Amino acid sequence: MRHALDLAQRAQHEDDEIPVGAVLVSAEGDVLGEGWNRNITQSDPTAHAEIVAMRAAGAKLGNHRLLGTTLYVTLEPCAMCAMAMVHARVARVVFGASDPKTGAAGSVFDLLGDPRHNHRVEVSGGVLADEAGSRLTNYFRAKRGKPPL
Repeated sequence: MRHALDLAQRAQHEDDEIPVGAVLVSAEGDVLGEGWNRNITQSDPTAHAEIVAMRAAGAKLGNHRLLGTTLYVTLEPCAMCAMAMVHARVARVVFGASDPKTGAAGSVFDLLGDPRHNHRVEVSGGVLADEAGSRLTNYFRAKRGKPPL
């Protein structure tokens, strides 16, 4: 998760993107893909940190199936990212801050554990949540001209 937080910082400082970072690792702990939010920079509404990391991993593995992998992400995945994880057969997601507006890993929706899908993703949330959440809060406060908390 620390690496994902570092990537989130890159999103904010290098690209002025919402600070969300993601790292996809193999069952052995090898980094297969990583990314940060790039949707503004790339004019691509699908370029969320999770999608960027999964695309990199798929290219590295030469496979759209990411079996046995764990995705670490600083913010609870949205519905788009959650369903991409289901389709890719990601084994587990570990996220930092919950997203009470669009979270799809238990906050607003529970797409990853829905028994109607042909694959379910194990979910662990709240890892370094205070740090991840404060980065997001302060990013948006800065955008509104308010001092950080």
